[in-house]
Amino acid sequence: MNKTSFLGKSLVAGLMAASLPLMAGQAQASDYTIDTDGQHAFIQFKISHLGYSYVLGQFKEFSGDFSYDQGKPEDAKVSVEVDVDSLDSAHAERDKHIKSADFLDVSQYPTATFTSTGFESTGDGSGKLKGELTLHGQTQPVTLDVDHIGGGEDPWGGYRQGFEGTTTLELADYGIDTSKLGPNAATVDLYLVIEGIRQ
Repeated sequence: MNKTSFLGKSLVAGLMAASLPLMAGQAQASDYTIDTDGQHAFIQFKISHLGYSYVLGQFKEFSGDFSYDQGKPEDAKVSVEVDVDSLDSAHAERDKHIKSADFLDVSQYPTATFTSTGFESTGDGSGKLKGELTLHGQTQPVTLDVDHIGGGEDPWGGYRQGFEGTTTLELADYGIDTSKLGPNAATVDLYLVIEGIRQ
């Protein structure tokens, strides 16, 4: 092997070695803060009322963040904290009752939290987000059906990712008695829209 060939191969090897940390950094997931300030995130609920109708509402105050790499969605992580007292069903007296010790007991349990434990991709930007939900002082495993809405640059120089998710909770699992609301009120459907800004 001549000296020129040896030096050329050494230079290529050195450049490849130097580029490995950069390549690894590019493969890492990005961290996002949920955009609640801009009202681009929602946690909404739907529950039966006596089997005749539904009560719809939302939690207006919450915060959280997530980590996401579109190339490796299975590594996604999510953490959310909800102010339970911010529940709003567009009826003040009903909200007061829901927040009372009869149901959510917000004076005793003012915060609900969700922490993801894993994500299983089902393809086409969809998947199963598994985690632990703490509500009414009880922690239970939950699974959300999640769809990736989209991601990209925004008009203000930032970068965003957006998702929507659904799940159904058995309220008895969290020690919440709904017997006075009829048998159909044993479960509550949650619908979430989460838009995050890359940090």
